[in-house]
Amino acid sequence: MKKLLALIYILFLGLHFAHAQDDDIFGIDSKAKSKTRKSQSNIGNVFRNAIGNFSFEVFTGGAFHTNKMVFTSLSPSLYPITQFQNIEVPQQVTAEDTLTFSGNNYAIPVNAAVKINLFNTLTLGAGYGREFGQMSNLRSGDFEFQFQQKSYTLDRAFGSIGLVLYDANKRAKFLRWRYRAFDSNNIMMQSEMNQRIRQIYPWRFTAESEFGNVYMRRNFDPSINTDNQSFYNIALRVEKEFSEYTRFFVKAGAEFRNYNYQTEINEEFQTIGQNLFFAQVGLSISLPSTKRCKVPGCGVVMKHLHNGVEYRGSSIFQLQNRRVGQWY
Repeated sequence: MKKLLALIYILFLGLHFAHAQDDDIFGIDSKAKSKTRKSQSNIGNVFRNAIGNFSFEVFTGGAFHTNKMVFTSLSPSLYPITQFQNIEVPQQVTAEDTLTFSGNNYAIPVNAAVKINLFNTLTLGAGYGREFGQMSNLRSGDFEFQFQQKSYTLDRAFGSIGLVLYDANKRAKFLRWRYRAFDSNNIMMQSEMNQRIRQIYPWRFTAESEFGNVYMRRNFDPSINTDNQSFYNIALRVEKEFSEYTRFFVKAGAEFRNYNYQTEINEEFQTIGQNLFFAQVGLSISLPSTKRCKVPGCGVVMKHLHNGVEYRGSSIFQLQNRRVGQWY
């Protein structure tokens, strides 16, 4: 009888310690739910899920711009058109003449923007930037259209829209499409497909467009009318993820805008069409929807749960669920 009671007591202690091992002393849940909470309160959970779609980015680079003006006027003498001094036979521009002036130079843009991610397919954003550039005099044959100074500074207020062309999610769909010819019972090919899908794919390709207005801060000529000067551009953007929250990107494209040159004593104006071809680099940081773990003594560096709430154990500049060879 005593041996039976001792055996029951030992079994009871074993079950007790086994249950205690499921509840870690730090409160870490042993099983993660499919849809984890980000906060204890419902309002906080909705808020943190929402802010995870927002990101901030800064980017800069260089641009080469070309300028073209088709000049025709009833009073060409009112415009700063000169002829090169080394021409032996001086000429004058008349009202019957039509001249095509052109020129090119360089600019440096600096921009900051905030963006929202919609279903990993579309991005919408808004931003503000400043551009420092040089504007050369325009030439047409022996004639030159002169500006008062070469340098200019302008601000850009813009909105943006982007379409994700290819990323990790679309790569997974593409791989499933490629392996569709293999039977689901083909263990080797199904294993190969799943292994390729699980690989970390840090690249994202996006077609992006910006549109807005420019505001001259330092004009290259006072006769340039800067009211309602709109622009738009198109670009291809390539991102590489360093972590779930930080990305480095490069983008290249073309921007189109116009300037109107108008003299004070003449109602007519001349349009200068400007095309910029740019290449830019930048850094994008998303707001973390998961709070940093501050539980005393918890040293977990991956995403984990405390009492049903998800926390992260690493900086936003590191992968949250690192694998072998990614710890340093």
